[in-house]
Amino acid sequence: MAKSLKPTAGKHAAAEINIGIGKKDRGAIADGLSHLLADTYTLYLTTHNFHWNVTGPMFNTLHLMFMGQYTELWNAVDPIAERIRSLGYPAPGSYAQFGALASIGDVPAQPPKAFDMVRILVQGHEAVARTARGIFPLADKAGDEPTADLLTQRLTVHEQTAWMLRSLLEE
Repeated sequence: MAKSLKPTAGKHAAAEINIGIGKKDRGAIADGLSHLLADTYTLYLTTHNFHWNVTGPMFNTLHLMFMGQYTELWNAVDPIAERIRSLGYPAPGSYAQFGALASIGDVPAQPPKAFDMVRILVQGHEAVARTARGIFPLADKAGDEPTADLLTQRLTVHEQTAWMLRSLLEE
């Protein structure tokens, strides 16, 4: 016979999270994902800025490529934030929070030259990959397959994008 589900206390009390991952592990994973979210959002802003401000002989190519990249990054932030929420923690969502959590610096105040933009984006994608990779031990220890799956997807995108961008820099 199945147990009946009852709220823990009061009419509007949230039910205790019991997904097979302890609170301490959920907190550590959510913290790591908060850093990933901040890095992803910061890289999104940088890429979108470069889309708007790129100039030079490769304008069309880079303008379109940057649009594809910022669109992918924009679509990535929601699943990361929702995974944090699924673990029972609030997702960061302010510039101040992102600035404090991100390992990536803000976009330069003056738009760099086109190939410097590409270099900056290579560094950004590699940084996000490192952030994602650093969360794996936490997810593995906790048996958190949904987070591990999300991290695998993000690593695939960031490593492949960094490779493609690096290819533009070769002579």
